[in-house]
Amino acid sequence: MRLPNWLSQHLAALRAVLVFTVLLGLVYPLALVAVGKLPGLNHKTDGSLITSGGTTVGSALIGQSFTDADGNPVARYFQSRPSAAGDGYDPTSTSASNLGPESVVDTIATDPEESSESLLTQVCGRSKAVGELDGVDGRRPFCTDDGVGAVLAVFRADGLTGTVTRVVSVNQAAPATPFVPTYEGVTVEPAQPGEDYVAAGGVVTPIRGDAPADPAVPADAVTASASGLDPQISPAYAELQVNRVARERGADPAAVRELVKEHTDGRGLGFMGEPGVNVLELNLALDKQFAAR
Repeated sequence: MRLPNWLSQHLAALRAVLVFTVLLGLVYPLALVAVGKLPGLNHKTDGSLITSGGTTVGSALIGQSFTDADGNPVARYFQSRPSAAGDGYDPTSTSASNLGPESVVDTIATDPEESSESLLTQVCGRSKAVGELDGVDGRRPFCTDDGVGAVLAVFRADGLTGTVTRVVSVNQAAPATPFVPTYEGVTVEPAQPGEDYVAAGGVVTPIRGDAPADPAVPADAVTASASGLDPQISPAYAELQVNRVARERGADPAAVRELVKEHTDGRGLGFMGEPGVNVLELNLALDKQFAAR
C-alpha cells in the first residue's frame, strides 16, 4: 500500500532527526570524551588542575588573585593580570569590561553605588598602584598624579569654538584639587557629583601631561583580558615584580628570575601570540623553593 506523499515526507524527516540525534547527540560527544581520556590529553580535558600538598589549588588555564582579605596585593607573590570576570577570574562570568578607548569620563553620582570609573581612570589607578607596589614610575600619559584620567570638560562661548568660559576636571570630584589650576586662562573647577558636563555642552579634552611616552608599568598590568581569566602575565610584568618578590622572601633576585624563566611559555606553535609567565605555577614554585619570611 502506497503511503500518502505528505506522510512519507514526515516519516523521512523523523528518520533523519533520529539518525542525527544518535550521531550528534550520542556518538560524537562520547567519541570526544574518549579522545580526551587518551594519555597526554586527559590532563588538559580535566581542566589542567594544579595540586599542592594533595590539595587542588587552581587551574593552569585560569588566573587567580594573590591578595589579602582586604583585596591588597600580597607582596611576596607575583601579581596576576587584572580581571573583569565577575569579582575576578570567575569562569561563570567570563567577560571583558566592554569599555573602549573613548571611555575617558567617569560617572560621579551622588550615590557612590551608582558611580563608575572610565577605562582611562581604571588604567591610571592600576598603574599608580603597581608603581607604588614595585617601586617604579607609575605615571602614564593622560593620567593625573592621583590616579584618575586627566580629562577636562571645556565650555566655549560658541559651543565648539570661541573663548573658553568654564573648565571642569570631570574625573576629580570636589573637594579634590584639579590636576591643572587653569586652562587657557580660566580656573579649573572640580566636578560636582550628579553633574553631566558632557551633556551640558562641555567638550571632552584629555590632557597628556609630562609622563614618559613609554610607561614603566606594562599594558597587561593595567588592562583586563577579553576573557578575564588569563593565567599568564608578560615577561616584562614579571620582571617588574622580581625585586619586590625577592626582597620579601629574602632570596637572590637572580634565582627568582631563573624561576620566572622556567615558568615562561613560548609562542603557540612557535609563532602565534607572545610569551607568557604562568603566575600560579610560578608562585607555587616560589613557595617550594623560597619559603616566605
